[in-house]
This record gives sequence, structure tokens and C-alpha cells, in this order.
Amino acid sequence: MELSVLGQNNGGQQSAGGCSSSSCGSTNDQLSHLPEHIREKVHNHPCYSEEAHHYFARMHVAVAPACNIQCHYCNRKYDCANESRPGVVSEVLTPEQAVKKVKAVAATIPQMTVLGIAGPGDPLANPQRTLETFRMLSEQAPDIKLCVSTNGLALPECVEELAKHNIDHVTITINCVDPEIGAKIYPWIFWNNKRIRGVKAAKILIEQQQKGLEMLVARGILVKVNSVLIPGVNDEHLKEVSKIVKAKGAFLHNVMPLIAEPEHGTFYGVMGQRSPEPEELQDLQDACAGDMNMMRHCRQCRADAVGMLGEDRGDEFTLDKIESMEIDYEAAMVKRAAIHAAIKEELDEKSAKKTRLAGLSVASVQNSTSGRYRPVLMAVATSGGGLINQHFGHASEFLVYEASTSGVRFIGHRRVDQYCVGNDTCGEKESALAGSLRALKGCEAVLCSKIGFEPWSDLEAAGIQPNGEHAMEPIEEAVMAVYREMIESGRLENDGALLQAKA
Repeated sequence: MELSVLGQNNGGQQSAGGCSSSSCGSTNDQLSHLPEHIREKVHNHPCYSEEAHHYFARMHVAVAPACNIQCHYCNRKYDCANESRPGVVSEVLTPEQAVKKVKAVAATIPQMTVLGIAGPGDPLANPQRTLETFRMLSEQAPDIKLCVSTNGLALPECVEELAKHNIDHVTITINCVDPEIGAKIYPWIFWNNKRIRGVKAAKILIEQQQKGLEMLVARGILVKVNSVLIPGVNDEHLKEVSKIVKAKGAFLHNVMPLIAEPEHGTFYGVMGQRSPEPEELQDLQDACAGDMNMMRHCRQCRADAVGMLGEDRGDEFTLDKIESMEIDYEAAMVKRAAIHAAIKEELDEKSAKKTRLAGLSVASVQNSTSGRYRPVLMAVATSGGGLINQHFGHASEFLVYEASTSGVRFIGHRRVDQYCVGNDTCGEKESALAGSLRALKGCEAVLCSKIGFEPWSDLEAAGIQPNGEHAMEPIEEAVMAVYREMIESGRLENDGALLQAKA
């Protein structure tokens, strides 16, 4: 089967990532500690598998409007199409509407493998709506993986029901294991028909989260833990969180940056709480990576997101549009199965090739040089397919990779305003370029398909070397090639030489 379009978004922009292991292994390497039956569960899950998110799509249905806690970083918004962050939706659906929408999306986007309920409130604070949606989907669309994301307060009471509805992936947002820190994040919880505040509230929430985590793991349900990095509040504490949730059986930890722009109307935003810098996020992820696998490709999706990670095709599937669609889901399932099998074959081939090329690339660097060289961060502009195939000015985000003599690993993504859509008369282009320079802080090179003279000059002035020589090449190979060029040209000093000079 022809796969030339399967790695693309069919109308959106797909982001491509790399590997998160220090040796630049494939997703199978990233998850190699897991038993085979568990790895099989996540191989096509775009939110759990770093490799799968290049090929498979997900969707969220907003059937859960109520929430049982308040977070200082959350402000749920309805009928909002201009914000892309958790808690925001354009339509709240009934379970019946949600099922119809899921089937319409799955028939139109055959790469869609996962349906999640993540809000806009908490799914388990709306148990009837959530569980009824899952019940109908497990009957009518059995080929779709079902997931739920929760704050964990009501989780222990719902574990048995979740297991009945074939839910084998659950995400719990755990921002702390210390009630004193929790009181700075959660002003209140609603528990046993009472609003409880302060340290007492945080203590109850933490106990429920940990109990729910243990119960899920005992039933063989995969657990991913989300944590929001809040500078000055839980930044150092999240290392302890990572150790504890790993010890209790969570298999993946997703540390996300706080979103705290004042215009979003959250308590943290209004009070001036800053978001973390990219370097802070990376340093914490690296510190926690010694305890468990870290998820680095998260896009902090809306509660009604549709499509590949990093895109939203929700406007194509509004209620008025899906009402007119005629869906033969049995035929769609046959098509989906064939496409998924073809993607799996391509992924297996890509994994084997990547392993071979990574070994050759690392060996070529080590054989052509002596001593050790420091790692280098590089930004990449890509529109998908794992290739350097995007103009600098068209990028709405850059993917950041770390190159070293051990290989290439994916670090994360940094969002920017598109430089080429700015209006010169209003100073928007200058503002967008300045924002890109801030976002690329710490990177020493930016790889893209093309770049204009003006941004080239400004990047060089900021100490970032533009590079358009590897257009249409695979990202990891190009990053390693540029790293090798930096060493051979003398731009990267030998760590051993530096130590000797200091001595």
C-alpha cells in the first residue's frame, strides 16, 4: 500500500520528533522495559508513543463539563476557537453526539486510533456522561482505543467501571505529593458534598490520586502521569513526584510547562506567575528521566482536539457538519485496519533503519575525532514526515534535538509566531522574529528548508547558525551531520582540551 500521505496531516501541520533515549533508539527502545503485551498496547498510541505520534491521530470529546477541584492554572472556556490549551472547547456534547462525532472522525481520518475524554472539566466528576460514552463506543467502534484523563479525586470509586468498559490507558494529573505544596496549587476541592480548602483539601486529593494509581496498576491498566511545572512552586518537588509514581507503577511521566498568559484569565496568569523557560523544562525532564521514561512530545491539547498532535481539525467535525454525514463504519473499519497494518510495516522498517543509521553516525563521529565533545542543541523546522521540509518563516513551532557523540535525542518543541505572516507596517514581522529568537535560546543551529536574508542575519547575531543545506533529509541524520561538521571545522572544542587548558 502506498504510504506517501500517511505521515502527513491531510490539511494540517504535523510535527515530527525523534527519540527520547540517550542512545537515540527507536520507540521500542524507549519502551523496552515494558512487557511485550504492554508495548503492543501503546505502539499506535500517539499520546504514549513518541514514534506513533508522527503517524497516528487522536481525538478528545468534550462530554464532561463539571469539575470537582479548582486549579490555579485552569480557566475552563466554552465556545472558544482561538485558544489551544487544556480546558478549552467549542462545543459540549451529549454521549450520543460524542459517539456520532467519533465515528465520523474515524471514518474520515483513518489514522485516528485513540479516543480520550479529558474535559473540559474532569471526566470522573461526570461519571454517567463519561461512562455512557465509553460503553457505546466499546460496542460501536471496538477498534478504537479508549482513554481517560483525570485529576484523580474520584478515581478510586471509578476504577472498576473503567475496567469494565475496556479502558486500558489512564492519565492522572499529579502535581505534588506534599499537601503544603498542593495548597499553593489547588484553592479547593469538592468532596463528599462539601467544599474543602487549603492543606486539608490537598491532602485528600493526593491520597485519592495515589490510591487510584495503585488500583489501576493492580488491574493492568496503563498509567501516564501528567505534572504541570510551576516555577517556584513545585519545580524541585516534581523530582520526588517522579520517583514515587514510578515506584507505584506509572510507566510514563509527562512534565508540562505552566501556561500562564494573563489573557487566559487564570489565577496564576492574573497574579503574574511566570511560565518556565525551555531550559528549565528540559533540565527538570532530564533530572526525572533517571527515574522513569519522560514524555517530551506533548502539545497540551484542547479538550475537543481532533487530528495529529500539534494540529486541530475540530472545525471539520462540528455538530452541524456531522449531522449531514453518512457513515458506513463497518466499511471504515476495514479501511482503517489496512492502513494501520501498512503504517506498522513502515514503522518497523523505519525503526530498523534508524538503529543502523544511528550506529553508523555515532561511529563516524567517534572514529573521526578524538576526545569528548559537549552536546549541542539544534532547532528544526518541519511540516512532517520526519524530514527537514519547512521554510523558517512558515514554522509555528520548532523541534529541538540534542546532538552528542552518543547520538541524537529529541528534547521538545518550542512554539513561535509565523514570521512570514507578519505585517511590516504594524511591526508584526519584527515582533515574530524577536519571539522566535527568544524561543530558540540555547540552540546553536536551526535547520530548515529555506530562510530569508533578514532572519538569517538576526539569527547569526544571536549566536544561532542557520542551515538550509539539509532540506528534505531525515532529521536525525541531518542533525548528526551538522554536529560532525561543527567538530571537524573546529567550531566545537574538545572537552579534554578545555580541561587541559584550565589546568
